[in-house]
Amino acid sequence: MIFKKVKPISLSISAFLILLMWSCVTTYTPRGVENEQALVVEGMITDQPGPYLFNISLSSPLWTAANPVKMAGCKLWITDDNSGNFMLKEGEKIGSYYTDPLFRGAPGRTYTLNIITNDRLGNIHYKSYPTTMVASPDIDSLFYEKKIYSSNGFGIIEGCQILLNTHDPLKDCRFYRWEYTETWEFTLPYDVPYKTCWATKKSGNILLKNASSLENEAVKRYPLLTISNPVDRLLIKYSMLVNQYSLGEDEYYYWDKVKNLTEETGGLYDILPASIPSNIYCPDDITRKVLGYFSVSSVKSKRIFIKDSFTAVDRTYESCPYTTVKGTGPIIGLGDSLWVIKTYTDSIPLQRLLTNKEWCATCLTRGAGDEPLFWHDDEK
Repeated sequence: MIFKKVKPISLSISAFLILLMWSCVTTYTPRGVENEQALVVEGMITDQPGPYLFNISLSSPLWTAANPVKMAGCKLWITDDNSGNFMLKEGEKIGSYYTDPLFRGAPGRTYTLNIITNDRLGNIHYKSYPTTMVASPDIDSLFYEKKIYSSNGFGIIEGCQILLNTHDPLKDCRFYRWEYTETWEFTLPYDVPYKTCWATKKSGNILLKNASSLENEAVKRYPLLTISNPVDRLLIKYSMLVNQYSLGEDEYYYWDKVKNLTEETGGLYDILPASIPSNIYCPDDITRKVLGYFSVSSVKSKRIFIKDSFTAVDRTYESCPYTTVKGTGPIIGLGDSLWVIKTYTDSIPLQRLLTNKEWCATCLTRGAGDEPLFWHDDEK
């Protein structure tokens, strides 16, 4: 019997900035950029509890397929507009740097990131432009609408769309970015040790909105996610936690360019990574390339639970593939890709029911066995 294996494909926003440095869309290398390297900076501060993580690396030459070089021994610190000076500590993982856990950003304050690298070119000073944290308003509402996405001879596939409303009554925040984390409960149809688990998935798309031209600068019915093939995601119980980030105008247009680059298949003369402006520069040599952005955002969060009835054709865990093997002989792949989910001891010859390990023999291959602490918050 052939067992199908589905491998989800996702690309996180943080990983994207690194991937930009060695992704190629053509075999032609423009003269003058083949040896260019750039400092890659990933990190942000918010008004939520820290510590905050910053990753520092040096890109490989744009024409190569080499990975960026994680940079150890750098000196990082953040200053504010009140003469505050906050040093970062180097982490155990090469290229990682952390703020003090007690450090937290505050709306209305202005922050500057400083970096002194320690590489073969010597100590080089980089800094960000001063960036002010804009207060984020609350998320007004987070809701879903049921939709039928397919109705044919094979049945109905019913899912939903999750939408968001928000606005700033003070009209200070006009630019938004959102991230979300999905969690859902699923149960295997067999009596196995780990039968019920909770799967978690983070958003992979860049979600932005410029509210400056909207009526009352209010964001209404912003589509965060469409679940058009729910499988088991909506079968028992589903939750989404949404983080809303306030952005300054410059950062909004930075993310907008990154979004365009990731969503459009471009050619040689479309948007190139080096053409996406960073807010980090080298004061002593402005020609040095920097990729990434020092983000300074206020954050507001809201969670939605969905426990509803949805009709779906593809309910993977309700139709686990299986096969029956007779006898006590060896089974190729047993314990690796195949598991025994039931043994018929009263049959002659002995019969064993096998299933694909990843999908049906234990839920731990696709989720966690411990119930999330927030799972019953909707019942309070």
